[in-house]
Amino acid sequence: MRAPHVILTAATLLAAAPAVVAQPAGLAKQDPATSGKTDVSAEGFQAAQKDAADAKDATEAKVLAGGLLSTGNSRSLATTASGQLRLRRSANQLSAALAANYSRAAANAAADTETTVENFQGKIRYDRFVAKSLAVFLSTSARRDRFQGLDLRLNVDPGVAYYFIDEKAQQLWTELGYDLQYDVRRDENVDAAAASGQRVDKTHLQHSGRLFAGYGNSLNEHVKFNTGVEYLQGLPETERWRLNWDVGLSSSLGGSFSLATTFSLKYDHTPLPGVKELDTVTALNLVYTLL
Repeated sequence: MRAPHVILTAATLLAAAPAVVAQPAGLAKQDPATSGKTDVSAEGFQAAQKDAADAKDATEAKVLAGGLLSTGNSRSLATTASGQLRLRRSANQLSAALAANYSRAAANAAADTETTVENFQGKIRYDRFVAKSLAVFLSTSARRDRFQGLDLRLNVDPGVAYYFIDEKAQQLWTELGYDLQYDVRRDENVDAAAASGQRVDKTHLQHSGRLFAGYGNSLNEHVKFNTGVEYLQGLPETERWRLNWDVGLSSSLGGSFSLATTFSLKYDHTPLPGVKELDTVTALNLVYTLL
């Protein structure tokens, strides 16, 4: 993994224009169009995105894209893109999301550029609301991340969600469930571990208990805030645990456009050899809502 990094997208250019007044979601609420987080895999925001009691059935589609290019004494290219679809019909909800993040950089004009970020993610989730404040869900996600040493990380997450506050402008909820994680490690990381005298299998299956808490608040019709923290405890390998935290703020720019920013923290207590435990990402994006 690389050091913490910042992705500034096309929204940065808009912020500099005189006529404009001045978040990608993943991993708890997974709502890049309103939360600004381009993380969609199972870790992180996983809320059911439950509508308020008086809300109607919904069909939503959102896309996000941006990039940063610098040349000269230092050179870098960063791109991020994601999309999300949500269908709500009575007590049933289906959501799906895709995301990709990629960047290259060189420290000086003479150096060759190197890849510094490379991950691709997808997620699909079904929710069934069995009572006013209670839902059951099943979520499946896949992630490919070069700097976590993963050719594939597949997560299957069944669970229940309970809403303490479920209002049109404010929600507070918790989720309890099980996480099955199947990893296919990169040959490069397996070989590096073997060279250092450590044995790492090409594949690994891990069972975990999952606990999540989230909060969302529409401060007004133009500004929305959400945050969520997720804890995964390995079973029976109790030394294996992970912690994910996301916080996002979005502000409407008018029409279907919004400006979204998010901070994401991912901590893995037992990563692959040579891989750091902590990753953080701060992102700024321009979002367009299709439906």
